[in-house]
Amino acid sequence: MTRAPTLTWSSYRQSIGDRSAMFAAIASTWDVDTALYPGCYLDLSPSAAIRSVTYLDIDPRAARYFADTELVEAELAARPEARGDVDVRFLHADYTDPLPLDEGAFDLLISLYAGPVWDHCRRYLRPDGLFLANASHGDASLAALDPTLDLVAAVHHREGRYRLDTADLHRYLVPKNPAAADAALIRRNGRGIAYTRPAFAYLFRRNAKMLAGSRAE
Repeated sequence: MTRAPTLTWSSYRQSIGDRSAMFAAIASTWDVDTALYPGCYLDLSPSAAIRSVTYLDIDPRAARYFADTELVEAELAARPEARGDVDVRFLHADYTDPLPLDEGAFDLLISLYAGPVWDHCRRYLRPDGLFLANASHGDASLAALDPTLDLVAAVHHREGRYRLDTADLHRYLVPKNPAAADAALIRRNGRGIAYTRPAFAYLFRRNAKMLAGSRAE
């Protein structure tokens, strides 16, 4: 019987592309030292730019990959932008369950094609931290409706290149159908809404003052 090929970040990049440049742009623009990545699967790209990343997935294939620390280290070391102080951690868990993590411990929370990460993992993001999400499963759409989050960049992806747009952000997250901008509807459907000016992903910053006000109410 032919043995199945080993699944790696390198092989996964053949299907999703390399997101390292996106995280490098984010980390170089904002103060990002730690990140939490629920639903990561085999995507190791944040660690090409961010010192300490905690990866989280319930998929056993992800668990097998991250358990091979020598392979993970070798894949990162092979990158031209490799850094020597990388801290890679993995949790084989369901992000909808309580996690063994400190609240407010992370500078960046990542949600890419992963479902309602914001609903379940916002507690682990620091009060002025960043939230990166796309609209496929509704997370960016829910974030756009959250008064404690401010849009700080739109991420565009074209022909393998990533670009952050931080100007005229009012042009983004404008629903084609205003009635679709309903949090309950988005959660029920499990997918994002269409916008007049779409982007690959959106970067939000937590508004510490608004967050404090919402907790006081």
